[in-house]
Formats: sequence, C-alpha cells, structure tokens
Amino acid sequence: MCDSSDTIDFFEGAEKLLEIWFMGCPDDVIGDLRKIPRQKLENLLKLVHCEVISFSSNEFIDAYVLSESSMFVSQKRFILKTCGRTTPLQCIKLLLILVQHYSGFHEVEKMFYSRKNFKRPDFQHNLYKDFKQEIAFLDNCFKNGKGYCIENENDRWYLYFLHSTNISDFQSKFDGVSVEPDQTIEILMSDLDLKLMDNFKKGRFFKANEVTKHCGIDKILPFMEIDDYLFDPCGYSMNGIHENGSYMTIHVTPEPKFSYVSFETNVPHSSYKELIRRVAETFQPGKFIVTLLANKNLVTSETPKELKNLSVVGNRWRQLTMHCQSAMFEIQEYTNECSTIYL
Repeated sequence: MCDSSDTIDFFEGAEKLLEIWFMGCPDDVIGDLRKIPRQKLENLLKLVHCEVISFSSNEFIDAYVLSESSMFVSQKRFILKTCGRTTPLQCIKLLLILVQHYSGFHEVEKMFYSRKNFKRPDFQHNLYKDFKQEIAFLDNCFKNGKGYCIENENDRWYLYFLHSTNISDFQSKFDGVSVEPDQTIEILMSDLDLKLMDNFKKGRFFKANEVTKHCGIDKILPFMEIDDYLFDPCGYSMNGIHENGSYMTIHVTPEPKFSYVSFETNVPHSSYKELIRRVAETFQPGKFIVTLLANKNLVTSETPKELKNLSVVGNRWRQLTMHCQSAMFEIQEYTNECSTIYL
C-alpha cells in the first residue's frame, strides 16, 4: 500500500473495482462461489499482481485483505478491489473457469467494472492507461457491455457494466429472473488532512487496531467485525463483515503528495446523508466523490437530491457545498443509479 523505495516516490491509491454476480445452476445443485478452493483464488491473484495478507469470514461472506486492497467472496458475488499497478481484468478468464468448475453456476447475472481517473496513468500497465482500452478488452470478453464516464472538472469516474451472460459462450439473454435488492456506495477521497494521515504511518502507532480505534473507523458502522492491517512503513486497509452478509472496506494511502482514501459498503440505507457525513468527518478530505449503484428494488431515488444539500463540518471546513451529477443506466429490468458528487 505504501512504497518505501528511494527511486519510486509515487503510489496510485485509486482502485480498480471488479464485481461479478453469478446465477444459473442445475436443479439439483446449490451454487456457491465459496466452493472455489482458496489456493485456486490465490493463484488467480497472481495474475492481478497481489496476494492475501489477512482473512476473515462468517456464514455468508469470505473477506480477504490483500497487499493491494481487498477481495470478497459470497454465495453469488465476487468482488475484487485493487490499487497500485494491479491488473484485475487479467483474472476474468480464469475466474469464469473456476466458477464453472467448482461453484455450480454457469451464467453471469451482472458485472461491473469501475475506477476513478488515475493521478499517474503513465505508471499503469498498458491496458489501464486509457479507459477505452479497458472497454475494448471487456468487449472481447463479454457481449452487450457498455462503458460510461461521469466527469466534473479534473475528476472522472468510469463504469463498465454487463447484465446476463452465459459463461461458456458469453452470449445469453436475461429472461424473467427476479433481481435481488442490491446497493453499493463508494466514497473516494483525496487531498486528505496531513496530520490525520500521519496516523496511518508506522511510528505513532504500530498496530492496526490502535489506528482503527484512534481514528474512529470502528464507529462508522459499529456492528461490523473488523479485520485491519497497518502496512510498513505506511498505508492501511480494513475489511468489515456482518452476519447478515453485508461488508465494508477502507483503504488509505497517506503520502502527502498523493493521499487517497476509499470507503465502500453494501449496507442498505434509505438515506445515505448521515453515513457520508460520518465518513467525511472521519477522514477530513479536501474533496471526495460519492458513487451509488442501486437497483430499482431500493428506495434511493431521492439520494442525489438530498446530497446536494448535505453539509459537512470538520477541522478543515466551516461548510461545504456539493455539486451533484446523476445518471440513470437502464439494463433491461435492472436499473442502476450512479451519482457522482464533487466538492
């Protein structure tokens, strides 16, 4: 998470996020992605250029803290979130093979790939230097996917999504399958408070749980079981899981010139105002982007409107005014709402 090399003084905190939902099992099979052996998943991560450093689980979800961010595996959903110079798209082919061989599923219900624009795209592997190249790669894997960019000033958020694909031939139609309620909110923060970021460098604290408690991270969603890690010499990651299958994850790149923090959870809220305020006041960013992906089974249509009026009070501000963009993405009977909010 933090590069200590004297010759390389930059680390890209912004993550690439890959999320895939699976469906379609024979009548006598109960599909479950957690049937994939851990060693097979660790081999998959070698293609991404990261590795497992900590693990937690409950009845509903397996959570992995990685050398570059996190991975979550539940019954139907696979989430891979990686920062730095990682290559998550390179694992898709092997992932689909493993899913078909071990899990019982044979269709992709939906798939998302998203990321913020990089501070230094020239440091990325060739495929990830331009989102158009990532779209072309995904189009070669899947049929009927779509790419989008939401932009404001110098900030951009990219999204590629796909709905319903047969794993074998990548070309089947979604037909009459009920869609489970689902939502994911990301808060992507930059220009962080320098004094606060010092907490995420080894020296003041030497144990991750000390940082977690001191900074109030354990109070953001206090019902979560936390697995945290403090990198040497700097950087911080945590996964939180709950017995109802929900998760949260936070990753901190504290270096002053390229500070970055990401927060993500799938805990449902009828209003996200308080959660966003809590996260922003915990990390004191100079600016942040909020993205909300939710299907039509959830009451989130008022979120963009209410966030426009959200004020955050912290050590760095008196009051902040938000500028809000929102876009509706129609995927057959599945509707995603992506709201991008800039300070």
